Amino acid sequence: MSVSTTKRITVTALAAALGVTTLAACGGGSDESKESGSGSSGGSASKTVTLVTHQSFAASDTVLKRFTQETGYTVKVLKSGDAGTALNKEILTKGSPQGDVFFGVDNTLLSRALDNGLFTPYEAKGLDRVSDAVQLDREKHRVTPVDTGDVCVNYDKKFFADKKLAPPKTFDDLIKPEYKNQLVVENAATSSPGLGFLLGTVAEYGETDWQDYWKKLKDNGVKVVDGWEQAYNEEFSGSAGGKKAKADRPLVVSYASSPPVEVLYSEPQPTQAPTGVATGTCFRQIEFAGLLKGAANDKGGKALLDFLVSPAFQEDMPLKMFVNPVIEGAKLPKLFTDFGAVVGTPKTVTPEKISRNREQWVQTWSSLVVK
Repeated sequence: MSVSTTKRITVTALAAALGVTTLAACGGGSDESKESGSGSSGGSASKTVTLVTHQSFAASDTVLKRFTQETGYTVKVLKSGDAGTALNKEILTKGSPQGDVFFGVDNTLLSRALDNGLFTPYEAKGLDRVSDAVQLDREKHRVTPVDTGDVCVNYDKKFFADKKLAPPKTFDDLIKPEYKNQLVVENAATSSPGLGFLLGTVAEYGETDWQDYWKKLKDNGVKVVDGWEQAYNEEFSGSAGGKKAKADRPLVVSYASSPPVEVLYSEPQPTQAPTGVATGTCFRQIEFAGLLKGAANDKGGKALLDFLVSPAFQEDMPLKMFVNPVIEGAKLPKLFTDFGAVVGTPKTVTPEKISRNREQWVQTWSSLVVK
């Protein structure tokens, strides 16, 4: 999900130019809040809690101000590149973290974070409202689940209507001759949705047969680009950016929540989304947050983790980061439910299996598809 001048489609490039933003209650906050960071001098007495995250993080000012009003802590958001880059930086600075809480490690990279001992266990208040299905570290509570999202193939409705061709629904459909030269995917070695799509094919076809599937997909003209921004906004004919660029690929790996974003940022807003979702191609991503080991402001970090699973934050996420809440009973915006795709049975792979095989799978995929 990204931001461009005309459209906000996914959070991948959201506010990339901001780098570090400080959000305080009641305007700029007190002098103490401004001067006290999460550095070693601040300690748990600091009035600032630093959230280290990826460039896609977004939250309403009013919601973060509410956190400040309720706890006395000002949230400093430190954006540290994409999810993989941000995680790598924390691994390199393990024990002397950049902040107090890390948000944005998902189930594709979770085992790497846990194996490196990045987090101090903490059972966040409110986890009783969170499904066991997304609590992948429920015994130790080193991480707290915050949201879910589904990586899926999106399609350009107009293209398929003009061609009088039914859009694909499943992985098997994508290798049919009628969809030749239509799909663009992100590189699994450099892109989170690209890796998610690869893992979806592993879940669908098994640990050996997925290679045969990708050979067929390559023979059917799949195009690989480095990342989501290029795939969606430059190659995909159904996006606002793609229309301007005269893109010619009507199928793209994106998210189940991309259609409502197309609607939200169109002027005027259409009554129907211009894009659809092939719900038989979806892989479920779960994002987590954790208290960084060595955090200078551990009390503030714990309070922030509690807040991330509170109704206030959870109900703010759908139209800010275009992801699904994890708590039961969270209210979803009408636009999100009207235009977002419901994925009944997304593909999943356990973090343990991903940990054992991720590097080999990506290497094999690269040799099959890219080289």
